[in-house]
Amino acid sequence: MADNERRVVITGMGVICSLGQSLEAFWRALLAGETKVDRITAFDPTPYDCQIAAEVRDFNPAPFFKQPKDARRCDRNIHFAVAAAKMAVKDSDLDLDKEDPDRIGCVIGSGVGGLATFEEQHRILLEKGPGRMSPFTIPMMICNMATGIVSMEFGARGPNFATVSACATSAHAIGEAFRAIRFGDADIMIAGGTEATILPTGIAGFSAMRAMSVRNDEPEKASRPFDRDRDGFVMGEGAGVLVLEELEHARRRSAVIYAELVGYGQTADAYHLTAPAPEGAGAARCMKRALENARLRPDQISYINAHGTSTPLNDKFETAAIKTVFGDHARKVAISSTKSMTGHLLGAAGAVEMIACAMALTRDIVPPTINYETPDPDCDLDYVPNQAREMKVEAVLNNALGFGGHNCTLIAKKFV
Repeated sequence: MADNERRVVITGMGVICSLGQSLEAFWRALLAGETKVDRITAFDPTPYDCQIAAEVRDFNPAPFFKQPKDARRCDRNIHFAVAAAKMAVKDSDLDLDKEDPDRIGCVIGSGVGGLATFEEQHRILLEKGPGRMSPFTIPMMICNMATGIVSMEFGARGPNFATVSACATSAHAIGEAFRAIRFGDADIMIAGGTEATILPTGIAGFSAMRAMSVRNDEPEKASRPFDRDRDGFVMGEGAGVLVLEELEHARRRSAVIYAELVGYGQTADAYHLTAPAPEGAGAARCMKRALENARLRPDQISYINAHGTSTPLNDKFETAAIKTVFGDHARKVAISSTKSMTGHLLGAAGAVEMIACAMALTRDIVPPTINYETPDPDCDLDYVPNQAREMKVEAVLNNALGFGGHNCTLIAKKFV
């Protein structure tokens, strides 16, 4: 680490997903190997090829906003982001009123943004005409509004922007927040991602690509990363937000530290609209860059939270990429895909999975890949099948790989 590079630690985390609406509920469900994937209730899915998803049910956003009316002016993806951010700041035990607002920033991304708003307002346009559309249509729809609203809720006036890189979105958000602190642009960053796309357009669009599972008769077994019989991903929704803090700032207030963020890598496949580069070449370069940035050897990584989407090509080529980077250690490192339980949260996936990584470091236990029943010759590593594993966790690597060839890798280690 260069003399001018400051250390960055994770001091707060908040998560909303199908498994739970609190950090501890989420973590308990992961370790128990639970999934809430079921038939879609948000709309009638009967005409759709894929009729299942991992929905967030019985969620009330109003208590998380300063004014209840503000919630009505926000899309569902913003609701999730504000809730997860409030949870993360509360978990960090920060009193933001005592902090310099110019030194607090937010980077919260969304891969799709306000899809529910788009659908609803387009319906109104067609049925009632342009004069009946909401004046909040654009603010509710654009991808940057979640991070904008979060900054307003906290009065955070430091760096503030959104990342948009498909399923790598929130990993990039955390990486850029990490850099902002490391290089002195902020002392505290609220970072993560949010997504709410369990909607007719989202389900139909991904189904038309043949990217989603059609195991409608066994929804709880539909997401099966690295299993030979995988047939596509299952959509999830929700948000994951982390509080990142400069180490000395955290020490001065005696903060509880989950982990130290030490590495960030990013590359492009420059290959195909949706398919990964052959043999996972782009993902391999990304992991190598993150390891170099972290100044760690491959054999120092205890656990990999894989992108692991349960699609035929991703799982095959991510496995190949891990072999390329880790060599002999690839068969020794524990790997799992928590998407087997949460579904795929698209732009929020990387942040939710980084939270799982930080918990693994803190508790010395790694979550499983559930529904792993039939080995695939192309996926022949240790995917922590079906049951959580107690083990010493010293350093973790988190992959997030997105359509468009976007690759992002984050590395954290146990704080000492």
